[in-house]
Amino acid sequence: MTATFRRIGVLGACTVAAVAFGAAAAPVHADDGDGFEFTLYSKEVPGEGASASAPAPKVGDSFTFADDLYKTKGGSKVGRDGVTCSVVRVSGTQADLNCVGTFVLNGGPGGQLTAQALTTFDTSAEAPAAFDVAITGGTGDFKDARGYVRTTPDGDYERMEFHINTR
Repeated sequence: MTATFRRIGVLGACTVAAVAFGAAAAPVHADDGDGFEFTLYSKEVPGEGASASAPAPKVGDSFTFADDLYKTKGGSKVGRDGVTCSVVRVSGTQADLNCVGTFVLNGGPGGQLTAQALTTFDTSAEAPAAFDVAITGGTGDFKDARGYVRTTPDGDYERMEFHINTR
């Protein structure tokens, strides 16, 4: 997989996926006590044998990656994620990826968020377009969580805007 192709899964891709809490650990914004809205930045942790060059994707290919999650670019680390993506369709330069991931959030509130997305990636593009990842559940302070994460490329990072309902 190319680095760009692998990055699409960031939830981080996808998907799937981290919280900025308080003075260094409280959500950037909470809504009516029913949820959270905040922004984090993810940066991929290079995996063993990672390569920026690889053949074009084909149906059945899969890959995994992990990110560290930060309150600001280069700021305090507030969590991590792990994502697995599979190529489910290829047509010309378009590849559909089904990605599932988990965010582990440190601080208070804390817990885990699960997320998934089916997203289309243009293999000829330098950077992936912004996309949304569905939050499918959580643990700890995020039990019964629903919502989405808007993921946008931002230099060496991915900007991740979390919109979480907890009712």
